[in-house]
Amino acid sequence: MKRKNRVLLACILAVAVLCTGCSGYGKNKKKEAFEPVEENEETVKIGLTVDSFVIERWMRDRDVFVAEARRLGAEVNVQDAGGNAEEQIKQIEYFIQKQMDVIVVIARDCTVLSEVVQKAKNAGISVISYDRLIENADTDLYVSFDSCKVGELMANALMEAVPEGGNIFMIEGASEDNNVKMVREGFMNTLKGTGLNIVYQANCDGWIAESAVSYVEEGLEKYPDVKGIMCGNDDIASQVVQVLAERQLAGKVVIVGQDGDLAACQRIVEGTQYMTAFKSVEDMAREAAYYAVCLGSGKKVKDLTEEVNDGTYQIPGKILEPVAVTKENMDEVIIGKGFHRKEDVYLNVHFMEKEKSQ
Repeated sequence: MKRKNRVLLACILAVAVLCTGCSGYGKNKKKEAFEPVEENEETVKIGLTVDSFVIERWMRDRDVFVAEARRLGAEVNVQDAGGNAEEQIKQIEYFIQKQMDVIVVIARDCTVLSEVVQKAKNAGISVISYDRLIENADTDLYVSFDSCKVGELMANALMEAVPEGGNIFMIEGASEDNNVKMVREGFMNTLKGTGLNIVYQANCDGWIAESAVSYVEEGLEKYPDVKGIMCGNDDIASQVVQVLAERQLAGKVVIVGQDGDLAACQRIVEGTQYMTAFKSVEDMAREAAYYAVCLGSGKKVKDLTEEVNDGTYQIPGKILEPVAVTKENMDEVIIGKGFHRKEDVYLNVHFMEKEKSQ
């Protein structure tokens, strides 16, 4: 069992937590959000297990989480599950053996971790579901973005870009990911009563983006007049746009995704992707690091006013807001707040302009 009588960390908020995923972001933050731990405090040990670093955004989450946790005086042991649920279970068991104070999980499969999470809790270790809610596990905290809102933003973008209505596809992420269900709910509810008809649906299980290639090809064979495609994330969108480009349809079919990946931002300014639901993962990573340090020190986490249901239990949650990014607000949201550099986002645009001028 963990030690009971440790000195509590001096973890207090110095500024109010911002309410949107794009506010007070990155290099523009004028203040640190949380007080660092005093030198004489006992070090909190955090285990962070990540689904896979194949997806671009998880590397950014990791880097910011580790930096913030260290600034607060904690140590972080990072493990990469390599897209394997069994490997992630072994990593959590390893953290239990190492007597970590807190385990933060970016779940590969949200449906298979409840037993090992219970082992951790029985050992006195706090567990945080990061971004993806572990089902039926009674984790101590859930930190994520509003996935229903992501779906709403995607639907609204398609409605805006295709006001005349028409057929659309849904190429979603992993069916075992609870966020996928929530995005779908927000998306479908928003489209009710509109002229946009979902005529084809598929899931890229395991978040394997390459699966989208065969799905789009199949969908196009059945419905060649498709007007728009909802993609589970920007990685999937990259595969979808590639197929469209081969058929000279890139830029003619409206594509929406999420995450704000660099390649997606490039496609948006080029005109082959319409929108990405941007989530300020740096804000979320800092929030999660702060709460992990508080939980690891035995301090009761405050300022959590939301709850989510994991299928069995009500879990306290910290839910941040996403924002829709299109060509119109790219400079303000993505570049102005330091998520990507302007020269990187507009790299291909400038190259094409240079080619035309020659």
